[in-house]
Amino acid sequence: MVKRLTKTGNSLALVLDKSLLDLLEIDARTPLEVSTNGQVIVVSPVRGRRRTAKLKRIVAAAHREYGGVFKRLAE
Repeated sequence: MVKRLTKTGNSLALVLDKSLLDLLEIDARTPLEVSTNGQVIVVSPVRGRRRTAKLKRIVAAAHREYGGVFKRLAE
């Protein structure tokens, strides 16, 4: 499938057809991970273990930074 980028404000957007969205079981609310190796762009739905691992990293960082505050709030 060959696509072109579409101008959206000051940005460019890649418009995905409904058939592709249905195939991947994603919609406008699905979080997408965008990565690159410098040669290609990879867009993947964030699901399951990957989403859980990311959430755990965020929670751990919040506890490191605000652990004392959380403890005082719990008292």
